[in-house]
Amino acid sequence: IGNNLVNILAPAIATAIALRTSGAAGIAIAAGTLTIVVLIFGEVTPKTLAALHPERIAFPAAYVLNALMYVFQPAVWCINQVTNALLKVLGIDPDKRAEDALSSEELRTIVGEAGPMIPPRHKRMLLNILDLEEVTVDDIMIPRHEIRGIDVEEDDAQIIEAVRASEHTRVILYREDIGNILGILHLRTASLFLNGDRLDREAMQRSAAEPYFVPEGTPLNTQLLNFQKLKRRMGIVVDEYGSVRGLVTLEDILEEIVGEFTSNISDQSPEIVPQPDGSFVIDGATAIRDINRSLHWELPIDGPKTLNGLILEYLETIPEAHVGMRLGRYHFEILELQGKVIQKVRASRPRRG
Repeated sequence: IGNNLVNILAPAIATAIALRTSGAAGIAIAAGTLTIVVLIFGEVTPKTLAALHPERIAFPAAYVLNALMYVFQPAVWCINQVTNALLKVLGIDPDKRAEDALSSEELRTIVGEAGPMIPPRHKRMLLNILDLEEVTVDDIMIPRHEIRGIDVEEDDAQIIEAVRASEHTRVILYREDIGNILGILHLRTASLFLNGDRLDREAMQRSAAEPYFVPEGTPLNTQLLNFQKLKRRMGIVVDEYGSVRGLVTLEDILEEIVGEFTSNISDQSPEIVPQPDGSFVIDGATAIRDINRSLHWELPIDGPKTLNGLILEYLETIPEAHVGMRLGRYHFEILELQGKVIQKVRASRPRRG
């Protein structure tokens, strides 16, 4: 009410003064002058000042607004009654309020335009959190063929060596094939089944926790909540037929938010090796998301999750070594094959002329 009152009263007073001082020509002068004055002193300057110092401005203003609420309460009530009655005549329910919640895209825009108010690292973390709903466990899981576990059918010496050499605190127990998972073994319980060079197999299997299975295609934000709710840190990703597709951990999801914070002590050979000519030799099992993130490329991520899968989908056949191809702006040359799996690829992106 106060804002509209001022906006209507100011031009009326300015017009009256202009007519008395300058006649009809003063109306144009008053309109131009009032526009500049309102923009500078009523819009841009106070709103910028309030945005820079919100609490310093808002708290004193609250006392004035609180008093005006009581003064204008009868007028506000009358206006609301008339407005609601008019809306009902038009067939609109005034009690049904529109949702004020911001969408994900609106939140991304707010964070992206926050400027120096949010540090760049925090901004990246906030955007990564918003992206969790668009990324699934399939995008970050360890593929089935890369899962390292303990086969209970192996002899004692091999199992003991696997326990001692493991760089992980949790290890999958399986029988003969990784698809036949028996449980998840926490190595802090090794004292219950391992005594020097002696292994108690029954105690080892009793110490293993029940495996936790995760349907493929589960969004990361949902899986993060599931891990928290069930107090789990590791899940076995399975497809609609119950076949094991891969392994996802809580650490993998957290790294999608904050970035890499752990190092794999067994990873002595990087998956992406730069070459003197500007190209890269990339392991075929490397995730496309990791390639895009490391090289700032824009390879498609809607289909296959690995470089091997992307090339096979594009060629629609099992290629031979040293076959070259072009996918968009990117050039690939297959360097090494093992059976039906592409092991090494030379990749490059020609510079734009």
